[in-house]
Parts: sequence; structure tokens; C-alpha cells
Amino acid sequence: MGVKGLQYFMERCCPESCVTVNLRELARQHVSKTTNISSSPTLVVDGMACLRHWYLCKNWVCGGQWKEYMSILQRWVETFTSAGIHLVFFFDGMVEEKKRHEWVKRRQRVNGEVSQIFRYIKSNGVQPGKDLFNLPSGLATFTRFALRSLGQDVFCSVQEADYEIACYARRHGCMGILGQDSDLIIFDSVPYLSVAKLHLGRLTTVLYDRETLCRAIGLNVSQLPLLACLLGNDVVPEERMQTIRNDAMAAYRKPHGTAHCSAPQGQKVLAVSQFVSSLWGKEEEETHLIPQSLKLPAADRKLLEKGICSYLLAGPEVPQQNSPPLITATFEKYVSPEILKACREKHVSAEGFMVYNVLCEGVIECSNSLEDEEDRELLPQAVVFKSSRQRIYGLLLLNRHDDSTAEPPAIREWFVYPGNPLKEPDMVLPVPICTPCERPNLDLLWFGSGPDVSGLRLMSFLSIFDCQEFAELYGVVEDFLLTALCLVTYIVLQVPSMCSEDVDAYLSQAVCLKLKSLQELQQIKPPFLCSRAIQLGSLYVRGLSYMLGANCASGYPLTNAALMPWQSFDGQLFHSKYLLAHSGTEQMVLLDNHPSSLALFLQLREKHVEVCKKRNRDLQSQPKVSILEESQSSCYRDEHTDGDDNCRERSETSFRGWRRESGRRSGGNSRAKLQERPAHGGRGGGQYSYFHPPSVDEGARNIRPEQTRSRRRPSRGRYQLAPRWCQPPAPGT
Repeated sequence: MGVKGLQYFMERCCPESCVTVNLRELARQHVSKTTNISSSPTLVVDGMACLRHWYLCKNWVCGGQWKEYMSILQRWVETFTSAGIHLVFFFDGMVEEKKRHEWVKRRQRVNGEVSQIFRYIKSNGVQPGKDLFNLPSGLATFTRFALRSLGQDVFCSVQEADYEIACYARRHGCMGILGQDSDLIIFDSVPYLSVAKLHLGRLTTVLYDRETLCRAIGLNVSQLPLLACLLGNDVVPEERMQTIRNDAMAAYRKPHGTAHCSAPQGQKVLAVSQFVSSLWGKEEEETHLIPQSLKLPAADRKLLEKGICSYLLAGPEVPQQNSPPLITATFEKYVSPEILKACREKHVSAEGFMVYNVLCEGVIECSNSLEDEEDRELLPQAVVFKSSRQRIYGLLLLNRHDDSTAEPPAIREWFVYPGNPLKEPDMVLPVPICTPCERPNLDLLWFGSGPDVSGLRLMSFLSIFDCQEFAELYGVVEDFLLTALCLVTYIVLQVPSMCSEDVDAYLSQAVCLKLKSLQELQQIKPPFLCSRAIQLGSLYVRGLSYMLGANCASGYPLTNAALMPWQSFDGQLFHSKYLLAHSGTEQMVLLDNHPSSLALFLQLREKHVEVCKKRNRDLQSQPKVSILEESQSSCYRDEHTDGDDNCRERSETSFRGWRRESGRRSGGNSRAKLQERPAHGGRGGGQYSYFHPPSVDEGARNIRPEQTRSRRRPSRGRYQLAPRWCQPPAPGT
């Protein structure tokens, strides 16, 4: 993100513009200059830029170590507040269409990295090293709620987040912006401070000084937006201004050669700066965004103007085109003005999820998830949760406040999943929810009161996930367990390859998590990693985010706190339970030999099975993990080596010993022999199912392919082929 090569130039060719500062001292200086002595110095934090620096948990591939992550966030916040610094956090709330091409390019690049992650895990059975690090799914979404729970001011943008950050910081006279985006150098706002250079213990970092930069390159601060666009940024692709840069480089090298800065990137910035300076030097009274002396085709000039406007902060001197109306509602004729107002307020204050994007933009997006494109048995999360999203859209849009019967248009979904080229959005139609009564009125759900309305909210929420029967558990079990049961049941109803062992893993870890301390969770060390369990972990966390959207659309029948992953999910704990469940471990051992936990688990499981039977879903036992010593002669490395070549001890000292130790710790016995699922259609035969992604509610057609000796799974493209397991695979597959 940001301006191509600008930050590199400042660090390598203009080091005087990069100043190491102590944030405590900076705060004291800021207080001494302000007239309002009662207010604390405020630092505006770009939350999206901080995610990689916040997630310091050693394990990231299993779905997220959420309790540990919460403790890291709490320590981070406390460090600043103890220094007397007030924090305000901003997160991206949408992707502007003018930046969609850059968003797509980044998502496609990450897709390649995700494929490498799964290939590594299937080959080595351990988490890859830092070079393939990928943030857990949903981290940005849940971090907003985490920071709110810590008492912090959190905002979600309705425009480009960088723009809103710069506007807020300048309007409120903040001490600085903490982020990692060179666009923050271009905005004429408060000082930009680097989160990548932040030393939390000392509270020191690097300040990128735009004034010093301007003196070094011979420009005014007001000329930086044009420089940024000519160099290339998220609005103006680098290749569009290549000719101008080539001409500027040629003109620069005639008198200068390479003496001023030998680095090619440094030469480019200096050359374009000289070119920009020459344009205004000839036209001092220039009032246009782009000097008339810059000859450009009409399309390029329009694009350049759009890019420059994206840097002009709100004020009387800024052209009106950069100031959007207060509410731009795509579906305003389908909902009341009160709904739109409440929708925007909850979005901006980071209390809601999905609803604003649907009602006010008509488009939602979802970034990359950890999904194995070679595993044709598990559907991607975008397909699994499609029907729930359709019902959310239906709840929001199919209950009009006027008498019109016109159907709303489809929602544009930009969802990343293997096989989707992201050339255009998927068009998804709203679907009505099924409740015992009439379709609930949205104004009643959001603004009504009384026990009848509360019951209607809960039933609307459960109907989105086709789990209305679970209403009788409300108040009987804790809300986070109710949502976990609802989510697991929905996944089972949507994914034909889910088996009883998967359900046991999901529910046992949700029940056991509350009794685990942070230290106990950190000590969990599965003997190897299974790619299928990794995808199931990511699937669960993504599901929690859609439950947030459903909760918001239904008028908040549950607290958002009940839907947070640190309540019902831990990646390593789930992975451990998955391996135990699929290796035939007894239920008492699976529940840590805790009688009350076992009773609660059995209660949830019984209700789950009951609902599945009503939906004609017969859940089967299909163990999918083989004993390590019977598998290929692979090395299973210790997690502490972070992916190096030191192997664990194999055979008994690995998986068999781990299972035996789990049984001893729990005071129970595990089964001596793993149950293997019999092959279908004779020895070595397999049975395959074809899935059709346009609707997750369609049935699956079974066909038998030709036999093949190859163990390699071809790419599934857009999810056409989904083989069932015919024999326990090698570990890590």
C-alpha cells in the first residue's frame, strides 16, 4: 500500500527525514503546546497496519490462539495508557471501488502463499516458517471488538481508512498517527510514526518527517499529492504514469548522472520531484489540481485528479467531489431512514458487522482464508456460508417499510476462494428466513421492546442458520456454547463430508476451553499438523464472523461478546481434540476426564444429532487420522524449531506416546486400535461426490471415477470434485 518507493527513498536516500523519537517525550511536548491541559495526548492508530505486529503468538496456522492474542492486545494498550497516551483505533470498513484492482492483486498474491502453506504442511506435518506467515482468518474483524472490550475508542471507516485517519488526527490536534503506510506522509496532517519500528518496552519509534522530505526534494507539502500519483499508488497504477517518469528520469540524468543518489529508486523519486517542481515554477498562479503545462490524455488527467483528491483532507478549500454525503444508501427504499441512521452509527463505532456494507453499499468482501485448493472434500467458506448470508440479506431487505413489492437487486460479493478469478463479483440474491410467524419487521427487531420482541430476535438469528430448535437452550447453556452448537450444526448441514469425529472435536474444545488457562493452552503441542483440521479451524472462525452479521441484522438477541473466538475456539486446542477424536479416543479422555464437561458435551451433542436427523442428515463415523508409525516415514519436527530440519522422534515416541500421555493426564483409557473407514466399491475403490457452488442447498450427485494409482489430488477449480476418504491418509494430509 501507499506510494511506490517513497518510504524506501526516505530511509535510504534521505535519512535525515527519519527521526527516532521517544513517545513519552513526544507526549510531554505535545501537552506543553496545547491549551487544553485536561486532555491526554492522543495517538491515532491504524489498526489494519498493526495486525501483524500484534499477532505474536507462535502458532498461527491452526486458526488462531485467541486467548493469547487478547492478552497481547491488553499488554499493548496498557503500555500506552500507563504512559498517559490516549489511543484511538481506526479499521477499514470497506474497499473503495477505485482501489478494487489493487485489492484483487493482493488477494491473488496471498492465494499463492496459502497454497504454499498447505503444500508445506502436507509434506512436513508442521507449521511453516516466518517466510510463509499468514494472519488467522477474521483477525481484523475480531480485533475491533477485542479493543472495544478493553475500553478503547474504535472506529470503522466509511471511506478509505487512511483518509479518515488523517482527517481525524488533524481535526482533533492529535500528537501523531501510528501506522505503516507511506500515504500518511502525503496527507497534510499530524506526524506519521512507524509501527514497524516501534519498540514497545522503550516506547520509541521512527517519525517520518514530511517537512524535512520536502526540503530535501525541493517541493512544498501541497505538491506531495501530485508526486505520489506520478510515482504510483493505490488509485493511480504505476504503469499508467510510466512515460512521464521515463521522461523525468532522462531529464534528471543529463545534469546529475547518478551522483546524488546511486539507488535507482532514489533517482526516480528525485527525478519526478524535479519534474513536479518545474511545472509549478512556470505557473505560480496555478489554481487547478494539475498544472495545465502537464499535457496528458483526458483519461489519464481524470485518473490523476481522482488520485490527488484522495489526499486532500476535508475543509473549505477541498473540492466537493471529495466529500461524500452523510449516508449513501444503495437500498434506502427498502428500509426506513431510522434503520439507515442506526446502521451507520453502529458501523462507525465498530459495533456492527456486514449490515452497513449491505444496506449502504450493496457490496461486501471477504479476504483470504486458510483453504486448501487441493482438498476437494471440504467446501470453501464462501460456499459453506452462502445460504446464511442470503438469509441475512433477506432479513434486511425483504421486509419493506412501504407497500412496494419490488424485489431488491442482488448483493455484490467479492469473496476470495480457490477457483474464483475475482474478475467480477458474485451476484447473490436475498432469501427469506423461515420463522413460525410472519416475516419479522426490521424496525420492530431493531427498536422494539418486550419479551415477545426478544424472542423474535432470537428466532430470527437461529433461523438464519436453520437451527430454530436451539431456542429452548437459550438461558440453559451459556450463550457462547449456544452459538458454538448453532455454528457446528450449520456447518454439518452444509458440508456432506463432515463426520461425527469432526463434531466431537469442535464441541469438546468449545466446552473445555473455558477451563483452560492461557499457560495450559500454550503448552498444548500436537505431534503433527493435519491440513484438514487447519481448514476446519479457519472455517469455524469465519463462521463466527457471519454470526456477528446475523446478530446485528436480528437486533442483537445475543451479546457480541458471546460470538468472539476467544470464548469458544483455540487453534491448538482444536487441533489436539481433532487428532484425538479421529484416533478413536474415548469421550471421557476427550473431555479431559472432567465429569461436568462430559455431561455438558453430551447434552450439546444430543441436541445436535436431534436437529440433524430432522434435516435428514445422518452423521457417520469416519476417522481420518492414521497412527503415525503406520504412515510414511516422515519427520515430525518440534514446533519450537520453527520449521527447521530437526526431526522429532518417530513412531511410539510421537503419536502413540502422545495419545497415551493424553489418557494418563485425563485419567482415562484410549482405544488401542484406530477404526478405519472401509473402502467403497471394493478394495482400493473410492466414491466421489460432485458439488455445485451456485447454491449450497443443492444436493450432491455421486458418481464413480476411474481407478487411479496416483495419490496426488488435482486442482478442483471451482469446486466440481469432492472425493471421500477411502483409507486413512498420511499425517498432514
